[in-house]
Amino acid sequence: MRNLWVFFLRYYSFFLFLLLEVIAFTLIVRNNSFQHATVLNSANVISGDLYKLTSDVYGFINLGETNDSLVTENARLRNLLLNQVMDTVAVKGSINDTLQKLRFTYIEAKVVNNSVNRRNNYLTLNRGSRHGIRKNMGVVGTRGIIGIVKDVSDHYSTVISFLHKDSRISAKIGSTGDFGSLVWDGTDPRTASLRDIPTHVKLHVGDSILTTGFSSIFPENIMIGVVTRFAQNPGDNFFDIEVKLSTNFSTLQYVYVIEDKLSDERIKLEEANQ
Repeated sequence: MRNLWVFFLRYYSFFLFLLLEVIAFTLIVRNNSFQHATVLNSANVISGDLYKLTSDVYGFINLGETNDSLVTENARLRNLLLNQVMDTVAVKGSINDTLQKLRFTYIEAKVVNNSVNRRNNYLTLNRGSRHGIRKNMGVVGTRGIIGIVKDVSDHYSTVISFLHKDSRISAKIGSTGDFGSLVWDGTDPRTASLRDIPTHVKLHVGDSILTTGFSSIFPENIMIGVVTRFAQNPGDNFFDIEVKLSTNFSTLQYVYVIEDKLSDERIKLEEANQ
């Protein structure tokens, strides 16, 4: 211990210089937006590369399962494309325009970092602004919803997982069409709660829970999960509904980022009304 103190006393000027340099650098980054953005972007690139290396090793070990998931997803997307089109049928006098254009496009991405055991969970994807990713795009997987894009750099993006305290997804019961809000209670990554469903709705265990399409983030009828339990709380006119999520967030490797070609138009119009 004495030798350690002698060492620090001998070189205290050097250590003091390093400490002052760190403090000065921190103040510059915190108080200057350009330097802050530069450091943040560089950190995202470095951490993204490290996450990608780890993910590549894990992906090689689970290559067989990944291939099976991709085959399933390709089949599901082919069916989706038959339904996710813009209805541009317009009848004016004797003119009948039946042109159809795709409304949603899907950008493939690989998960290079993921968490499921925190109160607020995030994912990192190996796709960024250079690949067409923007903030607030929806993200889905082979079996259902994943989350919403939060931040984007050139080559990477972070996603707010559905397993987050602020997540709230507009969801409906597949058999009846009644809709409410799906939230995560922060405990089990396999289950969520569907709220605001009145007790007069005919509900059954096993009913599918789907997206409503009310927002510009997720298309309608994307799978979310199934009802596993429901009950009426005393003095309440709404069900307490437990939903088993169709997505296994612990094994995510590949996802799809959704671009809604009409989102900007819709958001602009709705903001004008507000």
